[in-house]
Amino acid sequence: MSKMLRMAAGVFFFLFAVALSSAGAGSDAAVVEHTFVVTQVRMRHLCNDTLVTVVNGQFPGPALEATEGDTVVVHVVNESPHGITIHWHGVKQRLSCWADGAGMVTQCPIQPNTTFTYRFEVGDQVGTLWWHAHVSSLRATLHGIIIIRPKSGAYPFLKPDMDVPVIISEWWQRDLIKVDKNFSTGGNFDDNPAAAAINGKLGDLYNCSGIIEDNFVLDVEPGKTYLLRLVNAALFSEYYFKVAGHKLTVVGSDANYVRPYTTDVIAVGAGETIDVLMVADAPPCQYYMAALANQPPPPDPQIPVFASRALIQYTNISSNHAARHSCGKEPLMPDMPSQHDTITTVYFHGNLTGLPGHPLLPQIRGPVHEHLYLALGKGSMCTDRNKTSCKRGGNPESFEVAYINNVSFHLPEKTSLLEARYYGRTMNNSDHNWNSGVPVEDLPSKPPRAFNYTDNALIPVAGNVKLEELEPTRKATMTRRFRYNTTVEVVFQSTATMQSDSNPMHLHGHDFFVLAHGHGNYDARRDVKSYNLVDPPMKNTVQVPRLGWAAIRFVADNPGAWFMHCHFEFHIAMGMAAVFEVENGPTLEMSLPPPPLDLPKCTQHE
Repeated sequence: MSKMLRMAAGVFFFLFAVALSSAGAGSDAAVVEHTFVVTQVRMRHLCNDTLVTVVNGQFPGPALEATEGDTVVVHVVNESPHGITIHWHGVKQRLSCWADGAGMVTQCPIQPNTTFTYRFEVGDQVGTLWWHAHVSSLRATLHGIIIIRPKSGAYPFLKPDMDVPVIISEWWQRDLIKVDKNFSTGGNFDDNPAAAAINGKLGDLYNCSGIIEDNFVLDVEPGKTYLLRLVNAALFSEYYFKVAGHKLTVVGSDANYVRPYTTDVIAVGAGETIDVLMVADAPPCQYYMAALANQPPPPDPQIPVFASRALIQYTNISSNHAARHSCGKEPLMPDMPSQHDTITTVYFHGNLTGLPGHPLLPQIRGPVHEHLYLALGKGSMCTDRNKTSCKRGGNPESFEVAYINNVSFHLPEKTSLLEARYYGRTMNNSDHNWNSGVPVEDLPSKPPRAFNYTDNALIPVAGNVKLEELEPTRKATMTRRFRYNTTVEVVFQSTATMQSDSNPMHLHGHDFFVLAHGHGNYDARRDVKSYNLVDPPMKNTVQVPRLGWAAIRFVADNPGAWFMHCHFEFHIAMGMAAVFEVENGPTLEMSLPPPPLDLPKCTQHE
């Protein structure tokens, strides 16, 4: 940090801390304060020194730990050459939408050599969330875990002896800004990570010139219970997770408790968190915990197999002669699902149920005010943006985009959507005086045309006449506005257009109830009967199955502009996103406050 920037930041932080200590006097809740310094450093893996963007020199970044009801204050000092925002993934940001950190949705990026302070309350949330950059693809290395503990200290399950963050991520050796640009402009689609990682360690599945990568190592004591807090921070894939020789009991997901159930395999989607209990009750040997990326089988485009493994070792192996000789020469490796197994995840997520008694359950069982049917897929646009007609099917006259209901999302470039909305500078597509604000369009409630969304014949791109008729897509800044306290049902429909991938759909600012999911095309007359309105799990990210659908409901009770998007980075970069705008309620306590005075300005947006 430059001397002048450090001095300015120091003065600001001191004054801010004094204000906080005065405001928080007499309150039970604490103020959790961090400084995140964003820099570029070189890290060596796989015989290469790679320039990466990180917080406080760490990969993953520092853990943010709080207690239910605390206020979190994070001073972000940007010493990188890129505009940066930090999104607090899953934090509801009740009446603090300005702190959500969605680039060009709730704020402009924090420019190089500037600072910005995020301030928000964690409210009544308890469990595991995470934070990450929300510009370009920089979250590949700019991320870390958020742990929120219950104020009472009690859990609705056996209290663990130890918390263990387990962050599954990818190691990239490419320029992530260029990677993002390639996907957003229909350029090179061969960009792939170099490896998978667990807690920043690639593990011993990877070696270069005989140099084996380090494993993350967890020492356990026999009989003790460990809470594994799983985070999928990967850009590209859902991961299967197993621990050899041990059962896992799922107790939470996305900072919501679930009804405990025991399994030997966890499926964690991109952006999702899963909390599991592991009892160290196996023979005192060494065991691998392993993470394997899944992907659809051909004819979908194939990427390399990504996997990583960490080591669990019992603390008394070296001193216990009998135990040491009862173990094999190598740590026990779990039997992993196939990389093309896309069914196990459906069963896993189908087993998630919530705890009874949630206060919003009566409302979501009542009248539904808004129904959205959102088809998620890929299409194409003409390379010459002035044309609407061009050759498709992989022809250079067109390029691929991702869409929701055949509209590919376009981020504003000069003003964030939330600022434009707050100051009355958003304009519907009927208003052509766009130089004075941000043009927006209404997100359609259903696709422009009905077809067999899950027809496998639509997957191949080249020479596909049926697909070419469905490809035409347009760019727009799509929003959907809801009155305060509206009950909204969204059915996400995965499609086979150009690929048959699953879609981890994430909504900012709200948790939602996952009512049901299934394979094939959603049929309301048939599928509403399968809705779980008794004890549905509450989530912020839903894994919409490959060639299937998922139905959610939520109450729009948090004013602001909230990004809703697929958490696969290539999908969001290509436009699989929209913004849900929630209006103010009838009182001041139900209305969005003004923006903070130091909200970043869009001066060098990239």
